[in-house]
Amino acid sequence: MEGTVFTPSLQGIKNVKSESGVILTKPFLEVCKHILPVLDKFGSAMSIVKNDIGGNITRLETKYASDPSKYEQLHSMVKVEISSKTAKSSSSCTNGLLWLTRAMDFLVALFHNLVQHSDWQMSQACSDAYSKTLKKWHGWLASSSFSVAIKLAPDRKKFMEIISGSGDINADIEKFCATFSPLLAENHRFLASVGMDDLKAS
Repeated sequence: MEGTVFTPSLQGIKNVKSESGVILTKPFLEVCKHILPVLDKFGSAMSIVKNDIGGNITRLETKYASDPSKYEQLHSMVKVEISSKTAKSSSSCTNGLLWLTRAMDFLVALFHNLVQHSDWQMSQACSDAYSKTLKKWHGWLASSSFSVAIKLAPDRKKFMEIISGSGDINADIEKFCATFSPLLAENHRFLASVGMDDLKAS
């Protein structure tokens, strides 16, 4: 593997914003898709998160494909749903973007933990990231499923070796967290501005 598993995402992040500084739909979703192979390396521990991310990417991609010029900007999908009063539907793109952003928050926090806390076991890195991000939005059922899944987390050392490839994995993780986090924060600010950042799982 040339570089690390983060190399494609780091390349992609450079294209997420337009010249006028707006988040573009297709490049943003591409970066999220590039993270999925990293989750594969976790095995079954991350299958819930991976399925959730994959489903939300597909939902947003389908909407984008229906009218690429209309939905070129990521937040335009939400604006359309807000004006048609369909944003709160569980199958809306607003809901999809919110949960995709939250899942990415969790992964950024997890990767950050792996770099910052070299003495932590993988399960501790996962649990800490979960409690800082997704936990407050999840109901009892989702939280319980997650607790079970975390117990299946792979050995930390093996995982880091697998994702390292031929690159500097710690440097790439730090770069990914530093460059992707502001984009996620921007999504949250926008969703909060339209009253959609605090929806909980049923």
